[in-house]
Amino acid sequence: MCSRAVTCFEGAPLKLFTLGPVEMYPYTRDLLGEQLPYFRTGAFSEVVLECAERLKRLAGAPADAHVYLLTGSGTGAMEAAVAGCFAPDDHLLVIDGGGFGHRFAEICAHHGISHEAVRVPFGETLSPSHLDFNNKNKPLDAVLVNHHETSVGRLYDLDLIASFCREKNAYLVVDAISSFLADPIDFEGQGIDALILSSQKALALPPGLSMLILSDRLYRRISERDIRPFSLYFDLRDAEANAVRGQTPFTPAVGTILALRERLEHLEAEGGYAAAAAATQALSDGFRAALQGLPVALPAHPLSAACTPLFFPRGGAKAVFKTLSEEHDVWLNPNGGELADKLLRVGHLGALTLEDGVFLAGLLADILTESE
Repeated sequence: MCSRAVTCFEGAPLKLFTLGPVEMYPYTRDLLGEQLPYFRTGAFSEVVLECAERLKRLAGAPADAHVYLLTGSGTGAMEAAVAGCFAPDDHLLVIDGGGFGHRFAEICAHHGISHEAVRVPFGETLSPSHLDFNNKNKPLDAVLVNHHETSVGRLYDLDLIASFCREKNAYLVVDAISSFLADPIDFEGQGIDALILSSQKALALPPGLSMLILSDRLYRRISERDIRPFSLYFDLRDAEANAVRGQTPFTPAVGTILALRERLEHLEAEGGYAAAAAATQALSDGFRAALQGLPVALPAHPLSAACTPLFFPRGGAKAVFKTLSEEHDVWLNPNGGELADKLLRVGHLGALTLEDGVFLAGLLADILTESE
């Protein structure tokens, strides 16, 4: 690992092709260098309320949706959405097609919530047959899905899942941490009840801030079912009582929230969600076109614009990752487990350009040519 952990990127080209943290925008880096203000003030409350309204607009959430800014990683928001809204006697369906889908299953198991996992093997596309779960006659309370299963680069069909939820009268909980601002999402139109976001992906902010948007019907369920808070820190009723006044129950990530407000302002000024997703799609399309002729493949399953998973049929992913990181200070996402030597994931989030993607494709071409 580079011993210059903080300084090794200074003055270098854009080289973080990871899925979080990503390359931050200059205006974000400038703001994060400023002194933080005290936060129990009317001025900071206005910032929090503004962030909530802008997030609702970007996500297509209705005016009565509830927005919580949680200081913690995306997994914290996943746990808040599951264990904060459902009880052990509920029955949930988890789309488990990789590491992050499996995390939903682990959260359910940890809190003793009845659930069934739908396995989607690498390369497969989620289909209606996957959703034909075993206990057909058993009531279903919610479906949990990672819209973009980042561990393998698979994008799920949210419209298919939303239709299934409507048929079953089930709540829809969507982890959109890596698909937000990259792939089409419509909170109200798709009937989403919980949308989970995080700061370090397309929002291009430091890690440590997650956002949870709840439909009013799911929020009301907490009181109607008397869902007891599983922790003091993630008590959603306490979060609600504070959110309505533009505050958080405990000390928030003040600097990141200020940077979030500024980033959301830029996103809206630049055309909103559709423009951001189109820009991400252009980055991924450009990079994938530049891969033509290289001995790598793309998985058969649908892909998110946020990520290009590079499949090495004969192995060699580890060596490529090592060469890129150690010799060029270029960083991709490696994989573990059975795909450790066969898959690398290239992110298209943050302050990247089409030229950056061509640059990376050229490096890959040189490395793979030398290894033949």
